[in-house]
Amino acid sequence: MAVGGFVKLPSGTVVVALVLAHPADPAHTVRVVVHALNRQRALTRLSNLGFRGTRLTGNAEPPTPDEITAVLHHPDGLVWRDHRARTSDPWHPISTLNRV
Repeated sequence: MAVGGFVKLPSGTVVVALVLAHPADPAHTVRVVVHALNRQRALTRLSNLGFRGTRLTGNAEPPTPDEITAVLHHPDGLVWRDHRARTSDPWHPISTLNRV
């Protein structure tokens, strides 16, 4: 189970934000934001990237407006940054996650 939440957009799609253990370093946590047709597809995308067994229960930490803007403007619709990062730190494409 992960801490996070979601927002349903006027278009009917959702933005899901989760705090997850880094797939290569479980002691390190990252905030991952994904744009998808629905919550289940968002979780499936994360599972396919190595975040196995990810579940979203509740809506304790929904995505912020900054996170929504970042993910909607990224071509992959999937971004991340260190969980303890400042709000001014940049978002990264998911393809760079395993390089950190």
